[in-house]
Amino acid sequence: MIETPYLLFLGDAPDALSAKVAQGIKDWRPDNCVGQFRMDGCKADMKLPDMTLEEAKAAGAKTLVIGVANRGGKISQGWKKVLVAALEEGFDLASGLHNLLRNERDLVEVAKSCGRSLHDVRIPEVEYPIASGEKRSGKRVLAVGTDCSVGKMYTTLALDAAMRERGMKSTFRATGQTGILITGEGVPLDAVIADFMAGSIEWLTPDNDPDHWDVIEGQGSLFHASFSGVSLALIHGGAPDALILCHEPTRSHMRGLPTYSLPTLEDVRDLSLQLARVVNSGCQAAGISINTQHMNDAEAKSYLAEVEKRMGLPAVDPYRHGAERLAEALEAL
Repeated sequence: MIETPYLLFLGDAPDALSAKVAQGIKDWRPDNCVGQFRMDGCKADMKLPDMTLEEAKAAGAKTLVIGVANRGGKISQGWKKVLVAALEEGFDLASGLHNLLRNERDLVEVAKSCGRSLHDVRIPEVEYPIASGEKRSGKRVLAVGTDCSVGKMYTTLALDAAMRERGMKSTFRATGQTGILITGEGVPLDAVIADFMAGSIEWLTPDNDPDHWDVIEGQGSLFHASFSGVSLALIHGGAPDALILCHEPTRSHMRGLPTYSLPTLEDVRDLSLQLARVVNSGCQAAGISINTQHMNDAEAKSYLAEVEKRMGLPAVDPYRHGAERLAEALEAL
């Protein structure tokens, strides 16, 4: 059990997107966040109080959470001085990076001597089955995207909240480190052995009431050369009844792949439906989530209207406008 509240460690994050783990926790579990710790050169800001380790400890923080999601999931050597000092100050450490805290000998030694705990949430704790492809009762909706880090997690969290507000039966199913840190459970999909990825999502979304929706957090993109595998595992393991298409329209290229342009929403819809209907012939595209953070209100409104008219599906920015219209679309299926 990871003790709360948290001090969110933003390290030397070069931009806000690099601190998306911290952003997700701050947005969805604000009561768990005492403050933030930023190193020199950090370009991210959660709009929380900047605190020293001593100040955060005095304010009641119990765990320093690494809120950075860098490419490759590495624990930077530049962070080590702060991480060691945090352990010595009496903090536990929690991380969702691929580079595990428990594999860092210096951190392990300090944690042991100080009686502190290291929490790696990107460690599968279940022996997942190989996917069977068998039909399950209940309903499932999956977020799929034109790229990585376009808002799939935020969309599904907002959608789950909107569905429950409407009295619908709904459960958010976390598939990444931030979702797990927010909800306390889920599958760290990109750390699961490839043969068992789809099976882990079947395990995560078992038989349920006929009118119950599992809202599955999306990962990666079918069009991303680095991370398409997790996206396909979610589609075949989740066997979704509905898809929410997610897009960030101001990007000039795929995240981390400067020679790759983003696919169109039509491309994502068509390929995702083709692959989803391998395991669920009734799968439908239900709505579109647009991340308009880099647009002003007028630009966002115009773009959403154009997409909605072009695609024939409700198009919203869940952060600006909420996810009620997406929930309505699912309720109508």
